[in-house]
Amino acid sequence: MSRSVHETERKYEAPGGTSLPDLADLPGVAAVAGPEEQRLEAVYYDTADLRLARAGLTLRRRTGGDDAGWHLKLPAGVDTREEVRLPPGRAAKHPPKQLGSLVQVHARGRELAPVARIQTTRQRWQLVDDKGRLLTEVVEDLVSGQALADDSPVDSWREIEVELGERGDIALLDRVEARLADVGITRSSSSAKLSRLLADRMAATTPPTTSGKSAGDVVLAYLREQADALKHQDPRVRRGEDDAVHQMRVATRRMRSALQAFGTIVERDATRELTDELKWLAGVLGEARDLEVLRTRFADRVAELDEELVLGPVHAQLTRHFAPLEAAAHKAAVAALDSERYFALLDAVDALIARPPFTPVARVKAEKALPDLVDKTYRRLAKRAENAHDDESLHEARKAAKRLRYAVEVSEPRFGKRAKKYRKEVKAVQELLGEHQDGVLARPVLRELGAKAQLDGENGFTFGLLHGLETAAAQRAEDRFPAAWRGLGKPKLR
Repeated sequence: MSRSVHETERKYEAPGGTSLPDLADLPGVAAVAGPEEQRLEAVYYDTADLRLARAGLTLRRRTGGDDAGWHLKLPAGVDTREEVRLPPGRAAKHPPKQLGSLVQVHARGRELAPVARIQTTRQRWQLVDDKGRLLTEVVEDLVSGQALADDSPVDSWREIEVELGERGDIALLDRVEARLADVGITRSSSSAKLSRLLADRMAATTPPTTSGKSAGDVVLAYLREQADALKHQDPRVRRGEDDAVHQMRVATRRMRSALQAFGTIVERDATRELTDELKWLAGVLGEARDLEVLRTRFADRVAELDEELVLGPVHAQLTRHFAPLEAAAHKAAVAALDSERYFALLDAVDALIARPPFTPVARVKAEKALPDLVDKTYRRLAKRAENAHDDESLHEARKAAKRLRYAVEVSEPRFGKRAKKYRKEVKAVQELLGEHQDGVLARPVLRELGAKAQLDGENGFTFGLLHGLETAAAQRAEDRFPAAWRGLGKPKLR
């Protein structure tokens, strides 16, 4: 069974001749415990071309210390990483499948094998408050590492790590950093020991410098943001974390929408296959997401009812219905994320970001090129909104509203408050149509639940009541839509 912890830490270069300064007099620090010595050894696993390390991940098996075992470190913010831990087990050529699965968004089926061995002699000090609670931990590491390649030399260095404790805060880390700087100990350019050891094999692949002012710059920045979000959510989806499926699906849809709306900037014919595959991925994730939305929606509806209207074991009936369906949908989603088709999609996304198929319009200033394309997306919505008179056409209008919202979102960095305000207005229209669509999807499921309750000898009254509430809610949304649409107006980004 794995467990997960978040760690916020900073690494520092410690030149020869420097000593750690006194930290006991820092504000809030009541005492400094230590030093305590530890001897640690870790074998690091990666693909042959170091895909994990390049993405900022480390996967290792550590012996020694008080946290011996398998560790997978995932980026989780500035100076912060999530560490997923498993017991050490026996030394192995390959890491546990549970951890191997969480890095497939980068490994993509390639073998994970030992790439380095690092030994550390550690001196540890703990800064505590007046109740003995840990504020921060400071360690001095004497490191000896070797890449597990033919004739690789042993490299040795000294470094300092400062990790936030459960009762500490960023302000304390800043004070410790200032104290370290006073004696010549400065922030390290490497966020992990492995990155430093293998730096010569990890030549930086920095994106080309851009002004951020051209239409191509703005669209590419948005596409890169969505690609990063998709990859960030992948391990969270695999672990079944809250809202992960939704967030990954949103990133997928945003990328697809941007490629469709700005096809005169990023050559549309060159991205058509990718948008088809993004639609496939969104569909796979959609099965799990739709079930999650319905279960939550029904539970909330039941909670709002008077007790005398909840007849029979309604919550148990909902659990019996949704639990196996959600489990199956999650299993199907993870199977898709382990497929060659998904890995090929990720390769295509990487290729798009690295070498975007720009058209000549991409060189035009964003302020000139983007408004016309946002207007075009608006006209697409207008055509559907004016003909939205039934469930299907209202759903099409909703999808068009979502595309307009994302198109405005792409433009927001260059158009500021005007774009932000209009995006929120479009979102309100989209959500109104979403309320209608949720009711459309909910009604047949409630009918099924009511019928099944009756067949099982239970009371289906509450599900019938919910069916009526959903019908009324959908009708209210439909009735309100014409006025909401008239109130939206055209985008005014110029």
